[in-house]
Parts: sequence; C-alpha cells; structure tokens
Amino acid sequence: MDEHLRRMAEEFPSETAFTVVDVGALTFADWEGRANAMARGLVEVGLPADGRVAIHLHPQKALNWLVSYAAIHRAGGVAVPMNPRLAPAEVGHMLGHSGSSLVIADGELVAQDLGVANDALLAVIDVSAGETDRPVAGGSSGPRIVSWDEVTAGDRSAMQVPRLADDLADILYTSGTTGRPKGVAVRHSNASMVGEVAPSWSGAGWLHASPMFTFAGIALVYTPMKLGMRGIYQPKFDADRWLDVVEEERPMAIFLVPAMAHLLLDNPRFDTVDLSSVAMCSVGSAPLAPFVVERLQERMPDAMVSNNYGMTEAGSAYCIMPKGEAVKRPGSVGMIAPPALVRIVDADGNDMPPNEIGDVRMQLPGHQREYFGDPEATAEMWKDGWLVTGDLGKLDDDGYLYIVGRSKDVIIRGGNNVHATDVEHVLVQHPAVAEVAVVGAPHPVLGEDVVAFVVLHGGDDVDGETLRAYALPLLADYKVPRQYIFVEELPRNATGKVIKPELRARLAEAAS
Repeated sequence: MDEHLRRMAEEFPSETAFTVVDVGALTFADWEGRANAMARGLVEVGLPADGRVAIHLHPQKALNWLVSYAAIHRAGGVAVPMNPRLAPAEVGHMLGHSGSSLVIADGELVAQDLGVANDALLAVIDVSAGETDRPVAGGSSGPRIVSWDEVTAGDRSAMQVPRLADDLADILYTSGTTGRPKGVAVRHSNASMVGEVAPSWSGAGWLHASPMFTFAGIALVYTPMKLGMRGIYQPKFDADRWLDVVEEERPMAIFLVPAMAHLLLDNPRFDTVDLSSVAMCSVGSAPLAPFVVERLQERMPDAMVSNNYGMTEAGSAYCIMPKGEAVKRPGSVGMIAPPALVRIVDADGNDMPPNEIGDVRMQLPGHQREYFGDPEATAEMWKDGWLVTGDLGKLDDDGYLYIVGRSKDVIIRGGNNVHATDVEHVLVQHPAVAEVAVVGAPHPVLGEDVVAFVVLHGGDDVDGETLRAYALPLLADYKVPRQYIFVEELPRNATGKVIKPELRARLAEAAS
C-alpha cells in the first residue's frame, strides 16, 4: 500500500494535489478523504479482500479515476484500469480474465459493461452524475447499478484493509501492439516508481496527457506528489491547448509520447511559446527521432530532455539521461537506473560487446512481475531471471542504451537486416512528412521488401520517388523503401505506439 497520500493530506491538506485541465482540481485532503469514504463504500457493496475492480472511465472523469484508484487499494482490492475505447469483446475478455467483482464506469460504458459482465461481477458503479437515462441491470441475479454518490458518501476518516507487500495491487493490461493484451500482475512491493520518501512540497507542476490506464499514466498518479509536486493532467491532448497550459501553469516537468512531440513541433506557436519553466522534458513509450530531441533541447536549453525507456513488465526499471547527454548521444535512451540492470545478448543468450545490436534484457532484482493467470507467457517473458523485452538495442562504451526497434520489426531484405526505426528517423525529417511507419512485406525474390506508410503535412504533396531520392544519400540503398503508401493517419494504440500488425494486414489484404 502506498501511504504517501495519507501523509501528504496530514501535512499539506489544502495544497492542490492534482489539476485536471478544464475540469477541476483535488487538494490532498479531498483526495484522501474521498478515497477513504469510497473504500468503505466498496466494501459495503461487497468487494472482498483481493477483489478486482475495473476502472472504465472517460478521460474527462480523471478526478473520479484518481479517487477510485486510491480507494480500491484502501479497500483491499486490486485495480484493473481499462481503456474506454475498447470494443465490447475486449472489455468482456478483460473483465472475465481479471475476475473483476466491480466496475467503475460512466456514460455509455455503464450499459456496455453490463452487457458483457462476467459471472463474478457484483455491480457497476455509475459515475454519470446528472444523467437521467440510466441503464437497467439485466435481472435480480445479475450485477446491479450503484451511483457514485451512494458509494462515496460515507465516513472520510482513515481506512485501510490490511494488505501484504506481495499482495496484488493492480492488473495492468499491455497495449497490445503485437496481439491480445496480457495482464501484468503488479504487487504492492513493486508498484511505485519512487520508493518511500519524507513528505515535501514545492508546488511545482508536472504536466502529462498519457491515459491514466497506461503504464505511463499510472506512474504519474503518485510520482509527482512524492517529489513534492502537483500533477497536471490534460485529459485529451491538443497541441494548442497544451501550449496554453504551459504558459498558464508554468510546469517544471513535462511528459510526452513521440506523437505528441511531433504535433508540438509542427505547431506554429512552438517557436514562440514560453517554455522557460520546464526543467525536465521526458518523452517515452516509443523510440524518438534524434532530430526531435535536438529540437526540444533547442527550445528548452536549460532543461533535461530525454527519450525515456521502460515497460509495464519491467515495473520501476527505467533509464535516465543526464542533462545535455541526449543531444551528445543521438538515439540513446540513457543509462539504466540502479539497482536495475540491462544486458544486450545474442540469439544464444551470450553478452554482446559494446556497440553491437542484440536483444535487450532487463532485471530489477527482487521485483519480478508476471503475467496474471498466464504461467506460459510468464515463462517466455523471463529467461534465467532476465526480462525478455522484445526490443533490439545496443550499449555504447559508456553504458548508454540505444533502442533500435522491436525484434519483430526487423526486416530481412535480401539477407540484409533493416531496422525500421533507422528508416523512419530519416524519412520523418523530410519537410513534407508528418509521420511515417516502416514495415516489411513478403517478396518472392528478396524474402521481404521495405514499405513505408507516410502521413503528409496538410497541404504538402510529394510522391514516393521524391522520398526515395531524399533517403538514398542518407541510408544504405537496401534500407530505402521502394514502396510508399500515403495515408491520412497511422493506427495507434492508447499509448501512442503505431500498431504495425495492422499495417502488415493491410499489405496482405492488398496482395490477396
């Protein structure tokens, strides 16, 4: 259990803990008190110790999300965050797989969750305040609907169902870029990015827009307050509004995903907006083209700018980049933060020498995570105590890590290995290109050929031959795509990662 919220509520009760842009805010006292009241309400509704509770809320309900997350843990439950954009079949799978006892939902999600409810589901807690057309539960034996007001109206004094360090805290479902999402079991002993620290308060802000149900979103629930900072959350990323918020709120830290960074760089206001408050700019969830890091650093010369690396399965194992090193080491995601360890290995599991590309393995001693209810997938994920990340990378002579792509994204063209990110980082620098994703397509002679899916800036018009001519001086000729498919947008999951299997499926469908 993370007791830091309680301690902050005791020492800094009236300070704003979290601001949700254009929605509202929570003080530490409000957050703590509402969470305690809701914890009692969850127990009264029937939540057993270790019972799973799905949080299925739209981004604008972020304040309810924050209260729910803390309340579930206080009630002795396990939080199961879910993407509100999931299809009903996906929701049904997660509810059934996790064995959720309760769901906290709003809007049309209430009826959707009732429609796909599993046998273990007791009730859906409806956060749709003020809405009159509430769905009706299927029958007397099925899950019932409980209003948010009903479950949060009780005693706000301290509440905590006893839990042990190795008890489940969360089940986080992966983003599913390569197949059906898996549930990562997070225990109280390895749930926090920052360990136990003394309460402090600076009032500085940390701005992010990553969905709360993602690994990055979860990490930024409690991390700001542990560093004495206020969380600032933008429920739906919009570059213009984000720039406004930076000038209005003056955050000290910001977190972006690469897609957000590209949108900001393309915004005409980016060159003139006041970014001087920012001391730390972290970009995570996917590899970032070196020129984007350079551009961010140029606009925030006094900030620590980095393309961070981490993953749900690795927990609090992540990389750090000292100030100024990101520009000196283009493409690096930094050095692994102690006590975590990282290795680069070949196909036989042997360590690779510096600057040689291999499989990235990570380890955080004593904090191994597993896939919930899936021992076979867990066994594949861990080899000899090391996490098989599925990423390809290298370590330089100083121990800095470089991620060059996913192992499944390597395109073998005529016997030559082509790393998709190398090609993407070149093509995206063309003035007409907004975004690009590179995949392999079957070829009768070469085995695979290199194909680029390209999104152009509005108003720009270039063809494939122009892009090929642009890339030839910058890449080995076998890496340069010969086929360019121009699209309005790239398919992405909730964390901003491009869903490449969908692109490969489009190619396969076109070829059939």
